[in-house]
Amino acid sequence: MAKIKELEKKVLQIALPIAQQLNLEIWDIQFVKEGSEYYLRIAIDKPEGISIDDCKDFSHAIDPLLDEYDPIDTSYYLEVSSPGLGRQLTRPEHFEKMLGEEIKVGLYQAINGQKEFTGKLVSYGDNLVIKTEDEELTFEKKQISVVKLNDDADLF
Repeated sequence: MAKIKELEKKVLQIALPIAQQLNLEIWDIQFVKEGSEYYLRIAIDKPEGISIDDCKDFSHAIDPLLDEYDPIDTSYYLEVSSPGLGRQLTRPEHFEKMLGEEIKVGLYQAINGQKEFTGKLVSYGDNLVIKTEDEELTFEKKQISVVKLNDDADLF
């Protein structure tokens, strides 16, 4: 796991200047194995949303640099996409950007028979705090399995 996080950091260093040049933001980078295949997934974003051309331009710009710097020592597929409507919040800057927005929080273990909560993001620091229709709820980070922006779809 630590090796994958280090690899993702190296890719981020390569990707950031390209994103800035194209007026994009790097939302997330994931290197994952699915079956026997490896995937490098880079989610890009911008305030007005991402187009297919944005993905194509970013992919064409980063591909030769990934070949040149060669941070990944195995063959993989590069996927560049939008983070989507139900985007996962994984980094502190995601939470800062989404303060006041409605999110879904998934827990590892149920609290009072419930593992999924929806509410407006109030704060994120040592704990995550959301405001539901009825109350304000606080979760410790170690309780949380996933946090996603609520797009009114069943995300869990």
